[in-house]
Amino acid sequence: MTKKRSLGVTLAAMLVYAFLYAPILVLVVFAFNDSRTNVVFEGVVNRGPCGPFYWFCQLADNRELLNAARNTLTIAFTSTLVSTIVGTMAALALQRYRFPGKLFSEAALYIPIVIPEIVMGIGILVLFSTLFRFLNASLGLQGDSRLAMGLGTVIVSHIAFSVPFVTLVVRARLHGFDKAVEEAAMDLYANEWRTFWRVTLPIIAPGVLSGALLAFTLSLDDFVITFFTTGPGATTLPIYVYGLLRRITTPELNALSTLWITLVFITVFITQRLERRMG
Repeated sequence: MTKKRSLGVTLAAMLVYAFLYAPILVLVVFAFNDSRTNVVFEGVVNRGPCGPFYWFCQLADNRELLNAARNTLTIAFTSTLVSTIVGTMAALALQRYRFPGKLFSEAALYIPIVIPEIVMGIGILVLFSTLFRFLNASLGLQGDSRLAMGLGTVIVSHIAFSVPFVTLVVRARLHGFDKAVEEAAMDLYANEWRTFWRVTLPIIAPGVLSGALLAFTLSLDDFVITFFTTGPGATTLPIYVYGLLRRITTPELNALSTLWITLVFITVFITQRLERRMG
């Protein structure tokens, strides 16, 4: 009976992994497809000096793609840095202090997580449009408020929906925190700032890293909110890929997705190694 159950669990696990990762494997394989239509795999491509990596070399010559990749990474790194700092401070404040409006602040954290992204995207768009119209009226300027949107508005939007995720992850780490360790550091004449850097932050660092990784991945693959808040010259990779899908789909898109998946896996691997060392 035990062996049958073990076999059943193994088969179930294999089916789950196949369901999750088979599409990714097919996507990677088709990045080396010789067919330009990319509907049927017609063999491994072997063109020019790049050989089987022909479609990857095509990516390197695509200026629009490189600009979109640069914008995406700029937005992701900037929003992750800011949201991690703000989210960590918010988690410490909510976990340790009592202040007016604390219950409202805790409930408000779940709003960006629960509501559909399209609703949040429309709300942020209306907010920015109203703000830009007010500034134009105050300065006596004229122009389309949509043209004023760019990397700055996208970064602010990503920070807005990433902070709640970071706060909740860091706060979960703080639930098991022993304040006696901080008190011992202060008994040894460490001030609050030194205690935070030498004691508190190293202990909660795995939670901070997890929150930062979550914010980074959310920013990388966000489409809906970015679509509503982007402007000229601020196209990100998800927006660029959406534009490609409306035209002919070539293995160049698979090559792009393969590089993106590799980047995400490397980021996750490095983060897990850091968490193990700190944990």
